Amino acid sequence: MEEQPSKFRIKDLDLFYGDNQALKDVTLEVRSHRVTALIGPSGCGKSTFIRTLNRMNDLIDHVRITGDVLYEGVNIYADYDVIELRKRIGMVFQKPNPFPMSIYENIAYGPKIHGITSKSLLDDLVENSLKAAALWEEVSDRLHKPALGLSGGQQQRLCIARVLAVEPDVVLMDEPTSALDPISTSRIEELIFELKKKYTIIIVTHNMQQAGRVSDTTAFFLNGVVVEYGDTEKIFFNPEDSRTEAYISGRFG
Repeated sequence: MEEQPSKFRIKDLDLFYGDNQALKDVTLEVRSHRVTALIGPSGCGKSTFIRTLNRMNDLIDHVRITGDVLYEGVNIYADYDVIELRKRIGMVFQKPNPFPMSIYENIAYGPKIHGITSKSLLDDLVENSLKAAALWEEVSDRLHKPALGLSGGQQQRLCIARVLAVEPDVVLMDEPTSALDPISTSRIEELIFELKKKYTIIIVTHNMQQAGRVSDTTAFFLNGVVVEYGDTEKIFFNPEDSRTEAYISGRFG
């Protein structure tokens, strides 16, 4: 695979919730236009780590972070506007969370906040975002109906479209299919494969098969430590650490 430039460089990252250390000396590099999967048992630090990349942990009391998180060479914890950061680094959560408004307004909400007022521009953004999220054909005739009337899988694709509408650079996904049925899960996985042509994607998943299907690189977390990180094929079929092999083969976790 052709080597892509670095999108994130994380060095010596430690994160504490009060006295509890949730991440320990995390050092890794995320390359552009690849899907990076974060795997590991519950409570191992995957979601905490992904939330450091757009400073979502800032919203939690008594969090202390040391080390460097460089996004395109800039330390996001030193000198970076958080609103701009979260525009460039969008996030899709485990449970679909559409706003209690129309499908159209869900998508137009972000662009409006960032100053876009032209109706024709908003119309184009809504259509293009829904097409990018593989949802346009299913909802184009009911854009002004409530988003909460969509199925769970459609709601999750709507949330992806909502992220894409502000034209991000990176899309973070925290277990985006764990609340979905197998068919909806498959649709999201196909979508991830398409989206990586334009975006850098980092996904937390409990599903080993999913990590193997959608990702180019995989990081295995255990007790807040990155045990092993590298090409997904190598991590799954030729891991260097016996703990990685034990987890992937289902012997613990």
